[in-house]
Amino acid sequence: MAGRIALGCLVLCLLAICLLAPAAAAHGGGLNAEGCHTNRKTGDYHCHKSGSAAPARPQALTSTPPPSQTQPQTGQTGWSYRNCSEARAAGAAPVRRGQPGYGPHLDRDNDGIGCE
Repeated sequence: MAGRIALGCLVLCLLAICLLAPAAAAHGGGLNAEGCHTNRKTGDYHCHKSGSAAPARPQALTSTPPPSQTQPQTGQTGWSYRNCSEARAAGAAPVRRGQPGYGPHLDRDNDGIGCE
């Protein structure tokens, strides 16, 4: 009898894993308030929540920022860290909009906080 119960529990656990795994693997996070995001590989803007149409596509970011924004320069405004690894190494992460070193390429969900 105990073996039958254990087998039943195992089957239920495997069934739950099979049903929940696709939802968990479908997205790694980074959705905005509307449940949408831009696919970093393809640049496609899409939503995961149904029930409302996708909002207008946010302003597209260039894959390579202008040279004036790629290297930190002391005493000048308008520079940003190249990536979050650089910001973390400098002890600046998270970087907020308006702070030195902030750049929109560091803020994937466009909430004003980069490298979170």
